[in-house]
Amino acid sequence: MSSILEIARARFQREGYCLTPPIIPLELIQRVIPHMDAVITGQYETGVPPHSRQWNPGDDPQKIRKIDQSHLSDRTIFELICHPEIGRWAAELLDARMIQVWATQLLYKPPGGNVSGNVGWHQDKQYWPYWEGEVFTAWVAVSDVTEASGPMRFVRGSHRWGLREGGNFFESDHHMQRQQIQIPDGHTWDEAAAVLPSGAVSFHHHFTCHGSGPNTTTWPRRSFALHLRTERSRPVEGASNYYISHLDDPAVCPVIYRV
Repeated sequence: MSSILEIARARFQREGYCLTPPIIPLELIQRVIPHMDAVITGQYETGVPPHSRQWNPGDDPQKIRKIDQSHLSDRTIFELICHPEIGRWAAELLDARMIQVWATQLLYKPPGGNVSGNVGWHQDKQYWPYWEGEVFTAWVAVSDVTEASGPMRFVRGSHRWGLREGGNFFESDHHMQRQQIQIPDGHTWDEAAAVLPSGAVSFHHHFTCHGSGPNTTTWPRRSFALHLRTERSRPVEGASNYYISHLDDPAVCPVIYRV
């Protein structure tokens, strides 16, 4: 393993997240941008709509756009979420033999600095009661992510806290949330901004607390969140949910690494 990977792996284990250098080719990053815009405006290259949309044309333009399973709707987006470097990094970080994408989110944080573009503090696991074992997230920066563009902020070491109450992806009032989320005794709330160049990726544990503030630049912050699993995961017995019902369909849940 290279020294960069070794450092990233140690950070993931210690702090619950890590950052990569650019690993997605610039050519693909540039090519995917108009395809993101097409899906946002309701144009679906494949004829298949996303699984769900939390923003539609005509909604508040200052709110974050979140579109789930956009890779079903566009071939270039599918190409990006299947890029082998994402799978290779994930496998190295978690010492895994298999990496599968089981869900994706297209995320577009508009410019202008309005707090309605915030992502509230949350832990991914609170939304995944149907999974047990090793599930986690890769977040792909399509645009450059600077301190001013509302980067993701991780709470260092919070992956060791277990599931906390008070998290909500769609809550824009971060101050209020901080009063509600109880920190375990002996721990502190220590935030770190995930500043990333385009084509870089952050990985985080399913218990890591994270959120993001307003984008105060003049350009949108574009990204994809990929929810991944290793061979050390399985659906909860008896659970029923869209996201665990297509694991055998590579068009919906592609395996992006296997040895």
